[in-house]
Amino acid sequence: MGHGGGGALSAELVQHVFAPAFGGDVLAQLTDSAVVPLGGARLAFSTDSFVVRPLFFPGGSIGDLAVNGTVNDLAMSGARAAYLSCGFILEEGVEVPVVARVAHALGAAARAAGVEVVTGDTKVVEAGHGDGIYINTAGIGLVPAGVDLRPQRVVPGDAVIVSGPIGVHGVAIMSVREGLEFGVEIESDCAALGGLVETMLAVTPDLHVLRDPTRGGLAAALNEIAVASGTGVVVQERDIPVPPAVANACAILGLDPMYVANEGKLVAFVPREHADSVLEAMRAHPLGAEATVIGEAVAAHPGMVVARTGLGGTRVVDLPIGEQLPRIC
Repeated sequence: MGHGGGGALSAELVQHVFAPAFGGDVLAQLTDSAVVPLGGARLAFSTDSFVVRPLFFPGGSIGDLAVNGTVNDLAMSGARAAYLSCGFILEEGVEVPVVARVAHALGAAARAAGVEVVTGDTKVVEAGHGDGIYINTAGIGLVPAGVDLRPQRVVPGDAVIVSGPIGVHGVAIMSVREGLEFGVEIESDCAALGGLVETMLAVTPDLHVLRDPTRGGLAAALNEIAVASGTGVVVQERDIPVPPAVANACAILGLDPMYVANEGKLVAFVPREHADSVLEAMRAHPLGAEATVIGEAVAAHPGMVVARTGLGGTRVVDLPIGEQLPRIC
């Protein structure tokens, strides 16, 4: 299960098994979505599979995730998603009304994100060989001219901005999966981020890199960017927005919010001279109302993420080995 958690084991599997088998310079970049030339344009292309348990949770469902997860991967390349494919793998015995409910949620999420589902596939596996419903979506979109989002563009001095409170999705899934109550219902932050990214790019196309911190959470996203860019990252722990309900739940469960998955947040590395204007624009958008600067890229300790604590000390924020909360997307 650790190999599917978005941490060090996942990276090991990709780097030592899949990447050598498939080859190719585009794949080697290991970004959220591939950017490839086609017919004189630059096309962003991504695929994702969704195996979340349970199928429905506060704030969303596997259908919402299947759209928003792929749309957000495309948005992290600066592309506005245009078309999706959708594959359903159904377990024998799952009730047709449940399938219909998921399909309707997926369709509604696609319309809300401004994307069209144009092709798909359905397979059924024997009872006991699935978990109700698994979904795969792939998406394509166009990358605007002048936009070049990749970790290799990060330089020391870049501001690190997170678009809002972290850890909400993972804790929402855990609460319903395990029947836990934390005094207040925690809803997933599942959302399509294409509109927020467009708002940021309207301020300046010179954003350096965007990443949606899903599996492995904020910690995994920052580590991946630090390693790929060859810079260090310093974050101020007290500036990282963690909702009180998430903080309390993590304290009870022994989890670190920085490693908990999100499904409607992004982290951006922005040139210092544009940071204030980009932050202002983000805060004017509903999905970025609580955006904040949490740190910066530095020349020191390349490839390493360090958090400065409220007590004045520092701690290394490692890439997680596996996943604290499996099957969250």
